[in-house]
Amino acid sequence: MDDIANKMGISKKTIYAHFPTKSKLVEATTVYLLETIDSGIENIRKKNLNAIEELFEIKKFVMGHLKDERSSPQFQLSKYYPKVYQNVSKNHSTLMCCSISANLHKGIEGGLYRKSIPVEFISRLYFLGMTAIKDSEMFSPEEFSNSQLTGNYLEYHLRAIVTAKGFKILQNFITLED
Repeated sequence: MDDIANKMGISKKTIYAHFPTKSKLVEATTVYLLETIDSGIENIRKKNLNAIEELFEIKKFVMGHLKDERSSPQFQLSKYYPKVYQNVSKNHSTLMCCSISANLHKGIEGGLYRKSIPVEFISRLYFLGMTAIKDSEMFSPEEFSNSQLTGNYLEYHLRAIVTAKGFKILQNFITLED
């Protein structure tokens, strides 16, 4: 709290006037970041891009907000603020799974994703995978950058679900990122 007060040029008392506990400050900050990201994703979805372009645009947007963060904010939240982590995680996972499901339906309707994919299963699997690649013990920051991990995972995900038409679009993005 001292560091925050010093950085902002205010007293700790002022911070505590707005946030009675550190947990409340952490929760408000986390909710704000997630709402910003969710709002940005929603704005991207409104652009009427094809499903593959949409995912790459979302990846770019999210990476811009997380700035290659590898100190595992999820791990820190779960360890030091487990109640905040549980509350925020549940809401965030529901929103993200809905967004992923919408993208999958859009891709199927656009002929870019296979019609036979189990949408609810794939949406949850994709979300869990995105969460898992943030595990710094499994994917050490020295070996993998956050951008590299998310790019590789997105390509892996799309290769599993695209049609021939979707693969042509995916190849353009893979070539651009190489």
